[in-house]
Amino acid sequence: MNVLEIAGLSASICVGISLGLIGGGGSILTLPILVYLLHINPVTSSAYSLFVVGTTSLVGAITYMRQRQVDYRVALVFSVPSFVAVYVSRHFLLPAIPETLGAVGPLVLTRNGLIMVLFSLLMLGASLSMIRDGGHTGRVGRTKGLKLPLIGAEGALVGLLTGLVGAGGGFLIIPVLVLLARLPMKMAVGTSLLIIAVKSLLGFTGDLRHVAIDWPFLLCFTLLSVTGIFIGTYLSRYVSGSRLKKSFGYFVMLLGVYILLREVS
Repeated sequence: MNVLEIAGLSASICVGISLGLIGGGGSILTLPILVYLLHINPVTSSAYSLFVVGTTSLVGAITYMRQRQVDYRVALVFSVPSFVAVYVSRHFLLPAIPETLGAVGPLVLTRNGLIMVLFSLLMLGASLSMIRDGGHTGRVGRTKGLKLPLIGAEGALVGLLTGLVGAGGGFLIIPVLVLLARLPMKMAVGTSLLIIAVKSLLGFTGDLRHVAIDWPFLLCFTLLSVTGIFIGTYLSRYVSGSRLKKSFGYFVMLLGVYILLREVS
């Protein structure tokens, strides 16, 4: 193993720590680690990201389920359209995108480049959400009379983005659960982890026919990430989630700008 490979595998622990601490950020870290440190192409990396984030989120969701911090009704309303959008985008839409999309002057737009540009834009949007809502803790509310169609529409949009770039979408899901579903923050995190887990793993099944999977590597990376979620869950007892979320938002913003400049230069 070279230095970058060791750094990439070590960084996989940070994926789980992020999910354990603030209920999101796993895919935002996973894809750059796989692409830039481990030099795996973006299409394969997006598939790996779905498996890593899905499995790690499932482990975290089980912990919240035991604490009765998951709202299954809201999860169902959000998840069903999201699941459909993920499966359709991974199984049909992404394979239909040609390797080379065209050229603008000296800049050649490829499918891999498009994925990374979309991902960087998603990172910038997520970072603004984290910075703006970092201190929002949500409030307890009943699910009766909620804007269920709007929650479902948001689920479909997040599912489409998940399918295209391999992102679990935690930082897109949590604001919806807090602001529209009126869930308290801890329950929003638990519900988000369950949604991310099922949605990501379902999306991954759409890749099994199109992507060659290096299972020993993927399972090793995932195991380290799962280790990280236990660390993150433990640290969450002592670290201010709102302050951490805002600080992480600024980090994600810088990383998103870096990826965007790298891909368009």
